[in-house]
Amino acid sequence: MTETAVTSTEPETDPVPPPAPRAGSAAREDAAAPPGRLWALDGLRLVAALMVAAYHLGGRGGEVSRAWGASPAQRFPVLHTYFAYGCLGVQVFFVISGFVICMSGWGRGPRAFLASRAGRLLPAYWAAVVLVTAVSALPVAALRTIPPSDALVNLTMLQQPLGADRVLGVCWTLWAEVRFYVLFALLVVAPGVTRRRVLVFCAGWTLAAAVARGVREPLLDAVLMPGYAPFFVGGVGLYLVHRDRRDVPAWGVVAASWLIGQHQAVAALWRPAHAGAFSHRTAAGIVLVVTLGFAAVAAVALARPRRAAVPWLTAAGALTYPFYLVHEHLGWPLVRALHGGLGLPPAPALALAVAALLVLAWLLHRTVERPLGPRLRRALLAPPARRPERGRG
Repeated sequence: MTETAVTSTEPETDPVPPPAPRAGSAAREDAAAPPGRLWALDGLRLVAALMVAAYHLGGRGGEVSRAWGASPAQRFPVLHTYFAYGCLGVQVFFVISGFVICMSGWGRGPRAFLASRAGRLLPAYWAAVVLVTAVSALPVAALRTIPPSDALVNLTMLQQPLGADRVLGVCWTLWAEVRFYVLFALLVVAPGVTRRRVLVFCAGWTLAAAVARGVREPLLDAVLMPGYAPFFVGGVGLYLVHRDRRDVPAWGVVAASWLIGQHQAVAALWRPAHAGAFSHRTAAGIVLVVTLGFAAVAAVALARPRRAAVPWLTAAGALTYPFYLVHEHLGWPLVRALHGGLGLPPAPALALAVAALLVLAWLLHRTVERPLGPRLRRALLAPPARRPERGRG
C-alpha cells in the first residue's frame, strides 16, 4: 500500500484522565486529573482497523486481485465502492493517536514517555515482521519475498528512510507515528507539558506544515508531514477539549485541523472518474468519512469516562494493533486458500479470513504483547547498573 493510497494506529492502552475543570490559575489548569479509561476509544480503533482491512482485502486492485483470482470489483460489485473508502481509517487512527499521545505525555518526562511508546509498539511489531517474513518465504503463500538484509533492517522501523523493502505494507504509518512522537517529545514533553505549550505546538506545527506543503522541500515534508499533521494536531486539540470542553482555543485547533485535514485527504485520494479506475471515491464521500472520524473522537472526548471495564471493548483494544500489523500480507493467502482453494463465496471467505486474523491477533497479544511490553518498558526505565569500584592499593 502506498502513502498516497493511504493505513499507529497507533493503538494505545494507557489510562486517560477525565476532563479537568477550568481553573483560575495556570498551575491548577495544567494539573493532571485522576486516571480513568476511555473504553470507547478501543472500539473506535477496531472500527478504523476493520476499515483499513476492508480496503486491503476488497477495496483496491493489484495483489488483492491475484488473491481473489479476479478484481475485487467483480467479487464485490457493490461493496467494493464502499471498501475503497476504508483507507481513510488511517486518518482516524492519526486523530486517535494525537489524542492519546497528548494524554500519555502529560505529567511524564521524555524518558518515561518514549519508554511507554517503545513498550507499546515494538514487541508486536517485531513479532509481525518475523511472522510475515517467514510466511512470505513459503511457496504456497505466493507473496513477494523480502531480501534477508531488508527484512532485518525492518526490525529497526527505519526501513523507509533507509530505502529498504517493507515487510509490512502498513508500516509506513508507524514511521509517521514515530516522527510525531519525536516532535511531541522534543517540543512538548521535554520542556514540560502545559496547556499553553500544547496550544503553541499545535499552532506552530499547523503553520509550518502548511508552509512545507507550499515549498515542497523533501526534508521539510519528511519532518513536518503536511499530509498527516492536521489529523495528529486535531487529536491533540480534542484531548484538550476532553480536559475542558469550554476551552475555546482548543476547539479552534480542532476546527482548523478538520478544515485542513479534509482538504489534504481529498487532494491525496480523489481522482476524476474514468472507466479504468478500480473505484471512484467522490470528494463528498472523502469529506464525510474524515468528518465522521473527527466527530467520533470528539464524542469520546466529551463523554464521561467509564471506570469499569467493558469486556468487548477491552478485547477490541487488545486485538487492534496486532490485527492491523498482520492483516494485509497474511490476509491475501487466507483469501486465496478460502476462496480459490476451498471454493467459498467471496463474502464468507472474507468474513472467515478476518475472523482468523482476529484470532491470530489475540494470540500475538497474549503471547507477545502482554509479557514483553511491560518488560521492555521496565528495562528502558531501569537505572544503569553501577560497576563496582576497584580498590586502590
